[in-house]
Amino acid sequence: MCALFGWLDYKHILPYNVLKKLTQALANSAEERGTDAAGISYIKDRKVTIYKRPKPAHKLKFTFPEDTRAVMGHTRLTTQGNQKLNYNNHPFSGTAGDTSFAFAHNGVLYNDRELRKDKLIPDTHIETDSYAACQLIETQRKLDFDSLKYMAETVEGNFTFTILDNENSLYIVKGSNPMCLIHFEALGLYIHVSTESLMRNALKKVGLHKFTYERIEINEGDILCINKNGEITRAEFEPKLYRSKYAAWYDYGDSTYYNIHEEILLAYCGMYGVDSSDVELLLEYGYSCDEIEEMLMDTNLLHEALRDIKFMCGEAMYEECCGVF
Repeated sequence: MCALFGWLDYKHILPYNVLKKLTQALANSAEERGTDAAGISYIKDRKVTIYKRPKPAHKLKFTFPEDTRAVMGHTRLTTQGNQKLNYNNHPFSGTAGDTSFAFAHNGVLYNDRELRKDKLIPDTHIETDSYAACQLIETQRKLDFDSLKYMAETVEGNFTFTILDNENSLYIVKGSNPMCLIHFEALGLYIHVSTESLMRNALKKVGLHKFTYERIEINEGDILCINKNGEITRAEFEPKLYRSKYAAWYDYGDSTYYNIHEEILLAYCGMYGVDSSDVELLLEYGYSCDEIEEMLMDTNLLHEALRDIKFMCGEAMYEECCGVF
């Protein structure tokens, strides 16, 4: 698990110090989903600037020029590519035709080696699976809905991507991994972060929870672009798998995609004080990996779900399922 976060300021109402505080609050909140590395990207003189380090977000001081109009960030929980080698961390830089961009990913891709073997993307010193998606965009020599659709339908795995181009347009490519996007119309501000609970925590740190905002709907298969003027345009891609919608009745057999996602949950749930047997039980009773991932951020939700299972199957059966005798 990792986290994406950032903002786009199109009315230039908020003071610089508030935007700096917002960036740090988002990063610190997003650290719940990844402590191995953190980084941000922004545009300076129409050029992409990236600052990232193999440290948890709270140990970094995020800053940027006063005329910055958008920041896109990432906190990392390492799955592939040693975080101590900083080039393996997010965001990554890319170039597609005349457009330069920063790229970040929440999730796991499992066909990056096949993409290199099939010569769809070149070999690179960067070991992170996410970088394959960045390279796929580069091969199209343009950054637009068509190239993002191609990328999203070519990679295999679980994902949500964010891309910030050198014109301060923010793209969100929503796969099966979570994303929360809100809009403060009066302030001319969009904010995104991977989950709603992370958003709530960050807004309270800055005091923005006192202002009126709306939640922008973004579903699996959506590609959304917010330009520097705050205007939204949309496109779609065809997701390859739909476990989040049909988990309760569809048998995916030996799907590598979901084995990987489940393995990550089982391996890291202990970091959140959750036993792997609880995760296995939730999976058995039809909860998707995405739903469980959200519960790890708010264990009250997880315990409520386990109580529901306990009620459905009865006390004795529940204890037997959990290994309590």
